[in-house]
Amino acid sequence: MSGPCSYDRPRRIRRGAALTLFLASVLATGAATGTWSDEAEGAVERTADRTASGVHAHRPDTADRAAVERAAAQAVEDGKSGAQAAADVVSRSGDRWSTIYSPGEFKDFQAQLDGSYVGVGLWVRQAAHGRIEVSRVQPGGPAARAGITTGDRLRAVDGRPSRGTPVTEVVGRLRGDPSGGSRGPAAAAGTPVTLDLQRGDRRWTVTLHRTRLRSRNVVIDRPAGAHGPTHVKISAFSHGTGDAVRRAVRRASPHGGMLLDLRGNTGGLVTEAVKAASAFLDGGLVATYDVRGSQRALYARRGGNTHLPLVVLVDGGTMSAAELLSGALQDRGRALVVGSRTFGKGSVQMPSTLPDGSVAELTVGHYRTPSGRTVDDAGLTPDVTVGSGAEKRARTVLSGIGGGA
Repeated sequence: MSGPCSYDRPRRIRRGAALTLFLASVLATGAATGTWSDEAEGAVERTADRTASGVHAHRPDTADRAAVERAAAQAVEDGKSGAQAAADVVSRSGDRWSTIYSPGEFKDFQAQLDGSYVGVGLWVRQAAHGRIEVSRVQPGGPAARAGITTGDRLRAVDGRPSRGTPVTEVVGRLRGDPSGGSRGPAAAAGTPVTLDLQRGDRRWTVTLHRTRLRSRNVVIDRPAGAHGPTHVKISAFSHGTGDAVRRAVRRASPHGGMLLDLRGNTGGLVTEAVKAASAFLDGGLVATYDVRGSQRALYARRGGNTHLPLVVLVDGGTMSAAELLSGALQDRGRALVVGSRTFGKGSVQMPSTLPDGSVAELTVGHYRTPSGRTVDDAGLTPDVTVGSGAEKRARTVLSGIGGGA
């Protein structure tokens, strides 16, 4: 799937794709396609400016902040749940990106900023015929210690079959979210989860205990030779991602170039996406956005490497801040983009605290690429569109623009 999800999907996918600007963060664990993990990928960043001038003309599918706050305040006065009342208003609005967090959820989600999560260290993906298989195992995690490897089939989690189940729900079960990720924070470290697995003809069951792990949101593969391309895979933008990309650029072979792999990237901290863009640009515009009618802009720092050959890989799971980065590099003529159309999440959310301490994050605007393209709903079209074999094609394209070996 390459288009936005419908409103009745698990609430987590809306959180995971939320793009907000400038202050705190929340959870994300989802994308339309690509690889998923049991970690909270793509923590998003919020705006510190809650008094922007101008009045935003709300679209029909945008929740009204005043109505949400009134409903929450009235519910608290009546001795009811302010968070539930606010969630009801959001649900009726049809705004698929706005959501409500309890105080506990919000605290749990904020922890994702530093790239830590409670889980078993598995990345999973949808395979043929609705099967769920392991796509990556975090070294040193519970899954790795149990001998689980890439390609193993995940048949069930805690006795609930995985086949035909949305990957978001399987991830929720791995993390211990109630109802498969639709509500609530993840389970605590130390809690057990039982996995039914298959490798070839062998089937077995193993019980793992969740633990707090450090996510590896940036994985860098350098060539064995001196002139091959450097492959940088970014699964989400958390603290430190931009600096990691800068280091990779400094160490990359100027002859081999770089493949910047944003496939399955659910987004994250916008400031980190801008830092990543700054590694390839010598200043200039990265994106524009509006907050209730007030126009803003994001700019790259000066001094980036503008000569390193660069190809960006994207797919239907490339979302939010990852689309912002891809669009900036494409519009600025800094990179060729290869893959399939991106997800199309370009709206801006702003948080506010409700009377009972819960947090409402509501859509207030949208961002555009440097050339003025709207990302929301439309996504980004690659320069070279390809489905299977995208990485091989990307390497061919990279060699054509002066990189590769």
